Amino acid sequence: MRGAAKDGFSLIELLIVIVILGILAAVVVFSVSGITDEGEDNACMAGARTLSVAIESYFARHGNDVIPATGAVDGQEYERTLVADGLIRRTSEFWDVEADGSLVSIQPCD
Repeated sequence: MRGAAKDGFSLIELLIVIVILGILAAVVVFSVSGITDEGEDNACMAGARTLSVAIESYFARHGNDVIPATGAVDGQEYERTLVADGLIRRTSEFWDVEADGSLVSIQPCD
């Protein structure tokens, strides 16, 4: 009779592979978790820059020193004017625009 054929992996080998994969997954999860926070901060600051450029463009285009309100008074009435003028696509979730063109933070960038 021949010796027992060694087909497949032993239980110990499978457990070692599973542990190694678990360690690698934990390292990846912890290294990637901070990336989304940094991305949100960058998006917030980029929104402020975009709004600033849109405000300056509005003032230059219309020769005004104030932005007229559009729609209901809810903190976004001046942003809606910039949207209607085609200078931005939508209102910001982080910033409000005042009539004089100043930005007010409604949700701080961390």
